[in-house]
Amino acid sequence: MATKVIHAYYNDDDVLMHAVKKVKAAKHPIEEVYCPFPVHGLDKAMGLAPTRIAITSFMYGCLGLAVAIVMMNYIMIQDWPQDIGGKPSFSYVENMPAFVPIMFEMTVFFAAHLMVITFYLRSRLWPFKKAENPDVRTTDDHFIMEIGVDGNEKELKALLRDTGAVEINSIEK
Repeated sequence: MATKVIHAYYNDDDVLMHAVKKVKAAKHPIEEVYCPFPVHGLDKAMGLAPTRIAITSFMYGCLGLAVAIVMMNYIMIQDWPQDIGGKPSFSYVENMPAFVPIMFEMTVFFAAHLMVITFYLRSRLWPFKKAENPDVRTTDDHFIMEIGVDGNEKELKALLRDTGAVEINSIEK
């Protein structure tokens, strides 16, 4: 089923922000905004929910810490204890201060690598994925606001012209 959308082109991020606020106030559904660089405050202006990626980062860090503790306890205490510098490895607690750098590094390693994987999966970015960018100009100097047509198209186009759109196109998706 093909749906109709309107692409409104802007050449200034401040004008785009003003237009997003006006379109949201007029209760038109904004599907997506394509930008050549991040625009501060655009997510709030569009009404997007805050991200929960910081929570996953914390959980991945805790997982890395747990893996580090289990790994060091098994390797250095249970499997192959060594007398290093006259300090025998009788228990993990006695040797834990020496293991703090490893615990820190494993926490950061797990959090960083699993966050990248989570970001790519959540964004549906994987190798050989076809780009979803509707116009190559959005990688250079233009911004596109994609609005779903839900009712009067002429009224929406008039609103977009009033907000400072430099070009307006109707597209069947």
